[in-house]
Amino acid sequence: MTTHAPQAAQAVTLPTTLDEAVAALAAMPAAVPVAGGTDLMTAVNSGQLRPAALVGLGRISEIRGWQYQDGHALLGAGLTHARMGRPDFAALIPALAAAARAAGPPQIRNAGTLGGNIASAAPTGDALPVLAALESTLIIAGPDGARREMPVSHLLAGMEMLRAGELIGYVRVPLLHAPQVFLKATGRTGPGRAMASVALVLDPARRGVRCAVGAIAPMPLRPLEAEQWVASLIDWDNGRAIVPEALSAFGEYVAAACIPDAAPAEDGSVPQLPPAVLHLRRTVAALARRALGRALS
Repeated sequence: MTTHAPQAAQAVTLPTTLDEAVAALAAMPAAVPVAGGTDLMTAVNSGQLRPAALVGLGRISEIRGWQYQDGHALLGAGLTHARMGRPDFAALIPALAAAARAAGPPQIRNAGTLGGNIASAAPTGDALPVLAALESTLIIAGPDGARREMPVSHLLAGMEMLRAGELIGYVRVPLLHAPQVFLKATGRTGPGRAMASVALVLDPARRGVRCAVGAIAPMPLRPLEAEQWVASLIDWDNGRAIVPEALSAFGEYVAAACIPDAAPAEDGSVPQLPPAVLHLRRTVAALARRALGRALS
């Protein structure tokens, strides 16, 4: 995975349980946890990171699967993108499966993990807008068997952070049993980093629409007013019907909320957005429109 020999880590620990991994991190504060290593190796190869020690998470079987829990799916942080892309998982959480299949070439999908996607918090992480739209929750493992929860959105926004010695153990995702869609634009053919992405889920029980836009900001953006507006236009009692014009309006609403116009100048005029930004806004509008259309079809 590298064309040169980076400085070797001084110690490598391979725990077999989540609590053992937490204990290893507590014993070696400078250690870096590693699962798939797709982001870690990029940082090592570029010279941005020289870990003094590694705690490998690949042997912790308890975080490599999922289970049902009170109307939710409890997903292990060690789930790979390849595993989440399979049909049985797609029947459970379709949008997350679609994001996993779009995460990159096979070598990336086979190695990269759900927990790593969250912990690295790269703006282009495909799973992140899906988790934000689903309003998922993290279960954090800490020293002495401690467990605490936090919304995924809090970690991504920096409202809460992982403490020393903590690891993401699981992700709790509500099972909505309703249409959900993930779409992304890469600016080129085939798997690649997202230029923009949109996750959209319907919540019939609450008669709600939840949408998150990824890759255009440091964290996924939720256009809350656009969600509430379009939800009020859906005929939830008649096959979730909506007038066609509302689809285009929703796309424009989402795009304008996430990529607003420039602030007025001192003379009151509104500067034109640069062409690249206008193109990005049009891309977000198209993705949001198509995602809603597919979810309601």
